[in-house]
Amino acid sequence: MSERRLIEIGIIRYSGAQQSAVLGLTDLFDMANRIAVSRGQNNTPILRISHWQAEAAAAAPHRVFDSCPDAQPGTLTALILPPTLGEPMAAETSAPLASWLCGQHAGGAILGSVCAGAFVLAATGLMAHRRMTTHWTYAESLQQRFPSVRVDADKLIIDDGDIITAGGLMSWTDLGLRLVDRLLGPTVMLETARMLLVDPPGREQRYYSVFSPRLTHGDAAVLRLQHWLQATGARDMALARLAEQAGLEQRTLLRRFQKATGMTTTEYCQRLRVGRARELLQFGGATIERVAWEVGYGDTGAFRKVFTRLVGLSPGEYRRRFGVA
Repeated sequence: MSERRLIEIGIIRYSGAQQSAVLGLTDLFDMANRIAVSRGQNNTPILRISHWQAEAAAAAPHRVFDSCPDAQPGTLTALILPPTLGEPMAAETSAPLASWLCGQHAGGAILGSVCAGAFVLAATGLMAHRRMTTHWTYAESLQQRFPSVRVDADKLIIDDGDIITAGGLMSWTDLGLRLVDRLLGPTVMLETARMLLVDPPGREQRYYSVFSPRLTHGDAAVLRLQHWLQATGARDMALARLAEQAGLEQRTLLRRFQKATGMTTTEYCQRLRVGRARELLQFGGATIERVAWEVGYGDTGAFRKVFTRLVGLSPGEYRRRFGVA
């Protein structure tokens, strides 16, 4: 066993955890460890990877895998909650695991979650009044279950020092590389990313997320307007026209629309337009000026500004990255 310092990263195998993420993270850290060792720098620590089995009835997880079984037990440096392919863990089921995570965090461990693992992390209470991300399809339910959490699903990864959260199912690569960067340095991180053919951290989840309007709010007038906006591509955003379609006074519409959908009429229409623009940019060859006109923008500059703000990439950058035409 090398005299280099051991740094242990634990991966939690809770019920329903995505096994490909558990094994993928293990391989990523193992690759990073091999690269760090091959560089021959004596002050570079060795990564120790462990798996922790979390059973619903158990008071605390127990170690079921150790990449350095002959080494002396040490303090966990980081713990990761991988994604799940099923529904997020229920609050009552996650309580024992959440309590254990709180104890590990108090002992200095960095906590990380991917996708629906955010629900277990939020159950610890450590995320109250702090930002975190999750898969964009879970953002609303996470916010409803934990109203004190500041959910920001536009971000693929949020590194808040002692807690790191990642968004979609495959963003475990981003979280893993972020930890490698922090623990073994940027050179090892970039080489690991190149070896595994994955992008280094720096992407955002909003590049990939699709606008999913809230339609089950129960306000018939607002729903009627939403259906009309969907059918017309929100080309007409004039408040008077929207109020006419909803059959409401303008001030009443603004209040009820915000309450029902969680956004203003302007924000809603912009997201519908940008969603259509993304399809045109990805699957068509029209100029950006033509795409802007097609989705209702006479001013191409205004279209570029709105698109970049919502997507995180300019229309040209989006086409270069995702275009298939």
